[in-house]
Amino acid sequence: MDYDEFAELYDDQYDVYRDDLHFYGKVTERQGRVLEVGAGTGRVTAFLARRGVDVVGLEPSARMIERGQARAAREGLNLTFVQGDVKTAQLHERFGMVIAPFNSLMHLYTPNEQLQALENLRAHLQPGGRFVFDLYVPRFGKMNTVRHEGETFHAPDGGRTDVFLVQRHDRVRQHITTEYHVDTTHPDAALTRRHFTLTQRYYTRFEVEWLLRYAGFESPRVTGSFQGGPLQKGSDVMVFDTRAL
Repeated sequence: MDYDEFAELYDDQYDVYRDDLHFYGKVTERQGRVLEVGAGTGRVTAFLARRGVDVVGLEPSARMIERGQARAAREGLNLTFVQGDVKTAQLHERFGMVIAPFNSLMHLYTPNEQLQALENLRAHLQPGGRFVFDLYVPRFGKMNTVRHEGETFHAPDGGRTDVFLVQRHDRVRQHITTEYHVDTTHPDAALTRRHFTLTQRYYTRFEVEWLLRYAGFESPRVTGSFQGGPLQKGSDVMVFDTRAL
């Protein structure tokens, strides 16, 4: 997934997302140096840095990192980003904790990619180091139908942007592909459209548990929300907390 062209829309959609921030703020307290996987434009990175966490953000997209550095400048923060792929990055240090917020691992599309990434993350953890991440529960809207899910953004010049989407479900590969059609109505009434494609590979709970154990992690603690509690039918997220063996 190439997020370079997607970076601006990503910030419009998710910069105000706060559900996971206090959770990751709490779990990273007193954990030493923290590696954040899929740091994006620094939404979580900046929050942790403001709380005094020594965090390094690993992100494959150069454009996302540029926007993260612009965020740091605006907020007067010193954020550290490293451009790299979670499967192959070599940071030449070991961390007390690794986190992968906001579905970062859903860009690993095959079992080989998943295992390669998890083994690489384990190699970047200190002995007994902690690995915490979240994934959404695979529950989708109506397929192959254009939908508007309330995402409308207003620009200072009076322009308006509406995000429409169409989703396609490949059950065999456990892929969900979202086609975004981003329509901007300009002050002069001209209309422009941008198109983006996002493919994610979703997981089931026990699939993740076996992957972790095979990659050299303890059997994880699994909860169904950022506030704790069991994973249930109505849960929106799966939160995994494990340690390197």
